[in-house]
Amino acid sequence: MADEHANRESFRIQAAYCEAMAAPVTALVSLALANALTRDTLTGAKALDWAGEPVADALALRLVGGLHALHRARVDPALSAVFEGRTVEGAEDVLCGVLARHDAALLPWLDGPPQTNEAGRSAGLMTGLLHVAERFGPCVELLEIGSSAGLNLLIDRFRFDLGGVRVGAKDAPLAIVPAWRGPPPPGARIEILSVRGVDIAPVDVRLPEQAARLEAYCWVDAAERLVRLETAIRLVREHGVALEQGDAADWVEARLAEPQDAGVTRVLMHSVVWQYIPADRRERIRAAMDAAGARATAERPLGWLMMEPNRDLHRHEVRVKGWPGDRPMELVALTHAHGAWVEGLAPRY
Repeated sequence: MADEHANRESFRIQAAYCEAMAAPVTALVSLALANALTRDTLTGAKALDWAGEPVADALALRLVGGLHALHRARVDPALSAVFEGRTVEGAEDVLCGVLARHDAALLPWLDGPPQTNEAGRSAGLMTGLLHVAERFGPCVELLEIGSSAGLNLLIDRFRFDLGGVRVGAKDAPLAIVPAWRGPPPPGARIEILSVRGVDIAPVDVRLPEQAARLEAYCWVDAAERLVRLETAIRLVREHGVALEQGDAADWVEARLAEPQDAGVTRVLMHSVVWQYIPADRRERIRAAMDAAGARATAERPLGWLMMEPNRDLHRHEVRVKGWPGDRPMELVALTHAHGAWVEGLAPRY
């Protein structure tokens, strides 16, 4: 269990992470909050007395999201001056005042993890899928846990340029073109037959207030991300996605029990969600995948694709495992948290 020191330190850790991700304003806000929080407000008291694991729980980003929402609503000029980079010296004092003035509005932002649904992460996911397709064949059905608003359930509607490897329709309305480092991914043919997802608390971006909440979790430094997010939200509204509300472990167990067509690889995928799933449910998912993997055949393969953070190294890692076979989970790429760059890794990974 954390204490006040650890809870304050989590904001400094987040600031360092933001600096490494070229997000100086969000880093400034996170760092200023480390000292601005007091027990004079309900929000400050709840953050300082946080009972969980503040880094894993993304405590800092919960509160930064709430502050960004206030900035986007233009309800506090002093706060907007910080988010626009016009106030650097004195940001801590400004945030002290903001926390007092908007205590009731900010407090609910601590109740749940940030919904940082980012379509750019599909660059890392598609990189991993190309490794799966190279090994098992082009046809895949995708199962995603922690889908949030379902933006990455649109992966079959995006077009990609991954180090010169092009995937998707040329006329797709959203292009995902990360800066590429290292060797390109396999130039395998891929055909995504279906994409389904689940989230414990899905965001319905058809509702303006929920779309605005999702936009608030997008860092103010990232204008390109905001444009990409707006485009993805429009695609969800136009085409819909197969997104259910439910527990990840229950859903994975049920989906893996369903019949699987011959010649189709069933793939479980997720990005920046594993840390939010309780340990007992993570273990159930592992057990379900191991059991399904033991049943997998060359005609009905199984894959597991994850893009999850390595916070010690300030990077995200794309890992892939497939059945049948005894190859361990393989690290196939490194990636920016929001898909700005991807670094392919040469085998053996």
